[in-house]
Amino acid sequence: MELIAMLVLAFPFGYFIRPRLAAYVAYVGAFSFIFTFQTLTLLRGWIGGDRSAFAADPNSFEWSYAVVNLVFYAGGLGLVTLGHWLSERRRTRRAAVQPLAAAAEPA
Repeated sequence: MELIAMLVLAFPFGYFIRPRLAAYVAYVGAFSFIFTFQTLTLLRGWIGGDRSAFAADPNSFEWSYAVVNLVFYAGGLGLVTLGHWLSERRRTRRAAVQPLAAAAEPA
């Protein structure tokens, strides 16, 4: 679920939300909701006897789950940054082309 959210939400947030901080906050908010929902779903399955996501020992720390989620989180923030960078680059090019086009028109 988090991978899908990272791929579907992160880049558009960075591209379409102009203030970078607002794009980061939007992604963090969406990711935190999805992370909580996914973890709750996995814990409910674990309590019901499903051991595919977590070990049987409740005292063991799930390093793999933590690392994978951290990678998804960092990747999403990277995609937000990439989207913002591409958006700013496009805006800068448009701003540079518009004055040149206006100067070329006869008066």
